[in-house]
Amino acid sequence: MLSHQKNLTVKLADSPTEIEAAQRLRYSVFVKEMGADASAQNHVRGIEQDKFDTYFDHLLLIDTSIADPETNVVGVYRLVSDEMARAANGFYSSGEYDLAAIEAGGRRSVELGRSCIAKSYRGGIALQMLWDGLADYVRSRRIEVLFGVASFHGTDPAPLAQALSFLHHNHLAPAELRATALPDCGVDMDIIAPDRIDRLAAVGQLPQLIKSYLRLGGFVGQGAYVDHNFNTLDVFIVMDTTRLAEKYAKRYSRDHAK
Repeated sequence: MLSHQKNLTVKLADSPTEIEAAQRLRYSVFVKEMGADASAQNHVRGIEQDKFDTYFDHLLLIDTSIADPETNVVGVYRLVSDEMARAANGFYSSGEYDLAAIEAGGRRSVELGRSCIAKSYRGGIALQMLWDGLADYVRSRRIEVLFGVASFHGTDPAPLAQALSFLHHNHLAPAELRATALPDCGVDMDIIAPDRIDRLAAVGQLPQLIKSYLRLGGFVGQGAYVDHNFNTLDVFIVMDTTRLAEKYAKRYSRDHAK
């Protein structure tokens, strides 16, 4: 167990039942709510899964007041270290972005993915608890770089021009941390000139998760990626743990010895 508060517990999945419960939550959010594709078999089982699940860690937020182990997972992050990625033949986001700059740095890294929270738990402490669990995970493994894709709903960049341009002009990652969208489905985020960006409108278009990453000191990659399978427009997020906002950096470096 990584952390506990009231009826909510954060832990790493340690059984097939817990992993499947995470996949059920992902199906509810990504397939039913956001319109992502799923195979006929996965529709029947009510899960969202892929070939990476076997190799990756699954950080779970569990509501212990729900007795059914198939439905008590209410939040999830899928995590893969650089070591795990080698066993899985790469990172998930390498299918959307060229990660050469990050991989060349040789720093210990973890990819964050498949992040979701059940609708009725959003806006409360759920995300903070997941991040506290993530902080423990990162600290114990001495991770230096966190990265992954975060999504806008829908695949048309035009309505999101303000937000995408704002990210590009104000939060572009430094060269040594900058991933670049692959050309097959990559789109430019430099749509509107800096002096024509409506900051209020741009920030209003940002999903809450992306806003939270920016507050942590996160950067974005070069270009966005149209993910037709998930009905999303993805942006690459990267965080250097040495540059995290001070109030959160303490969570990653604190000494938990008892």
